[in-house]
Amino acid sequence: MSRTLGIDPGTITIDVCGLDNGAVYLDRSLPTADALADVPGFIALLREARASLIAGPSGYGLPLVPVERATETDLRLAYLAAADDHGGIGGLRVLARAMRDAQLPVLFTPGVIHLASVPAARKINRVDMGTADKVCAAALGVHDQARRRGCSYGDVSFILLELGGAFSAAVAVRDGRIVDGMGGTAGPMGARAAGALDGEVAFLAGAIGKTMLFAGGAASIIGATANLAEHLAAPNTEPERTARDALLESAVKAVAALCTVVPSPHEILLSGRLTHAEAIARELRLRLSPFAPVHRLTGFARVAKEAAQGAALIADGLAGGPNETLVNALGLRESSGTVLDHLFFVTPDAARRRLGVD
Repeated sequence: MSRTLGIDPGTITIDVCGLDNGAVYLDRSLPTADALADVPGFIALLREARASLIAGPSGYGLPLVPVERATETDLRLAYLAAADDHGGIGGLRVLARAMRDAQLPVLFTPGVIHLASVPAARKINRVDMGTADKVCAAALGVHDQARRRGCSYGDVSFILLELGGAFSAAVAVRDGRIVDGMGGTAGPMGARAAGALDGEVAFLAGAIGKTMLFAGGAASIIGATANLAEHLAAPNTEPERTARDALLESAVKAVAALCTVVPSPHEILLSGRLTHAEAIARELRLRLSPFAPVHRLTGFARVAKEAAQGAALIADGLAGGPNETLVNALGLRESSGTVLDHLFFVTPDAARRRLGVD
């Protein structure tokens, strides 16, 4: 019998899902601001769960690095922030250090770019092809589709489209393995984030800090972040209609692009906070149905988000539990390298200097 946990550190909530020999025993969602304001309390929650292995929170990902071996360089590569940059989801590095100090059995899991199943040519000048939580959501997708279709993991094929509380992303899965991805900072427009930036816009901005990566999306068009899903689901003003159309069109274009590497996916899977709004999910089904049948990924937990459930499956598999065949199918143990290994626009050395690491 083994207990494992998966953590999804989202912009709005941090979700925790626990499996005990494959059955859910912990299913929680906490406001991110509250969890990071009370790190000792969050650590206590993890201790009380008595898990033998915890997957995440891993940011842009590390290739299965145990927290006790994680250096400051590893943490900067995982969260991609220099020592003096407090943008992004503030406090995640503090949380990671606290988990290390508490000697919790945490394992940092890979992002899409770390996976051997993604050809090197698709990684050129890319960092964000899908953060570690997107790999976890895709793992849930592989598990879910195999169960529903009654097929082996090797027969699974889909495009995962995730519309989260801040970012949108898309991940391509063929023959049960992730083969490509468009991450939140390099992919479709998000609820709060602009997604992939026009290079001229980046030039005009003068400098791009981490905080700016969370801006320029649908919320910026509307001029509000509160009740964003409601504004997009039932737009009443011209800015709201523009924001909805921009977000949805960008998402559909991302799926269309990934269909070039998975030409006949069995399904388009929807996940993320915004897809829980039925009006948005309905519009996505209408626009995406020409590519493949559309199915909203629900998973097996009642509260924790899709990525937390996928992280729990991965932790269970890595611990030798019932989901070990899923981990093997995904090739997670073959992950390697860093998010900076495929840069040519700037050199990896220059990127390391920007992060303040050797």
